[in-house]
Formats: sequence, C-alpha cells, structure tokens
Amino acid sequence: MQESGSKNNPAFLEDVFKLNKGSKLGEALTLSLKRLNEIDVNPLNRIGLKTYQKDKWTIHQIIQHLIDWERIWCFRAVIFARGESAIPIAHDQDIMGSNSNANELSIEQLVNELRAVRQSTIMMFESFNEKILKTNCVFFEYEMPLFTIGLTITAHQIHHLKIIQDRYLPLDK
Repeated sequence: MQESGSKNNPAFLEDVFKLNKGSKLGEALTLSLKRLNEIDVNPLNRIGLKTYQKDKWTIHQIIQHLIDWERIWCFRAVIFARGESAIPIAHDQDIMGSNSNANELSIEQLVNELRAVRQSTIMMFESFNEKILKTNCVFFEYEMPLFTIGLTITAHQIHHLKIIQDRYLPLDK
C-alpha cells in the first residue's frame, strides 16, 4: 500500500512517504529493523551525554523519544484497528523528554529496547488484514489510513537517525 490509499493526505504525510522512499509498509518496517540492527553503539558511547547545542536532547533521550512515540503510535493504531470511537489525545514530546530517565540508561539498553518495540510493531501490523490497514483514522486535524501510522513510525526513525548521524557523530572526534 502506498499514498494513493489516503483519503485526506495531511501535508506531513508527504514527508513520511518521501522519507520511506516509496516503500510499502512491510518493506519499510523490515528495513527500519535492519537499520536498528546495524547501529554501531561504540561512537554513541564515546559521545555519551554530549549534545551538539545547548538545550538539545542527548542521544539517549532521542532513542527514548523514538521508543515512546512508537508505543504511542501503536496505541493509536490499535484504537483504530479495533473500532474504538475515542479520538486519542495529544502528547507533548518535550514534557515526556524532560521526564524520561533516558540519561541513566545505557545506549545498549535503549537500542535493544527500541529493537524489541520495533519487532512488536512489525508483528502488530502483520496481524492486520487489508480492511484494517485501510481503516480511516481521524485524530486532531489529521485523517489518514491506518497503514500510514506504520510508515510514520519508520519515517520518524529515519529522521532522528539522520540527526544523530549529521549532528552527533561529528562530536566523536
């Protein structure tokens, strides 16, 4: 399934499709797990809690952010997949980030948790049939088919791993 399945394609979904380079959901999820398995934790450990700019998150906090938001998006997917009529509430990433204990955890622990969450996400989306994947999801000002929630998760990872690569890895000198 690709973007043609979306009813009211919000502007941010254009970025989601672009970051996923046109991949279908199953392929995008598989590639994202492969990318997580390829993470070299050694430079991340050397960088430690350094940030590229004052008041930016550490790598630990970015990985925790990916974990937290993947779980939130999966919760939203289950709500819609099971026909629940409640519209999921918004969440504030800055409040969540400042209240995480990510900096107390090791990079290995965080990356392993993210891998486990991703494996669970893959299994969840694989369990959805075509009808469920095409379910129209409406929340906040957005409306999209359920399968795009999975693509949003993978695009979110692509975005943040690029930030780590471009802004954090240069700190490992």
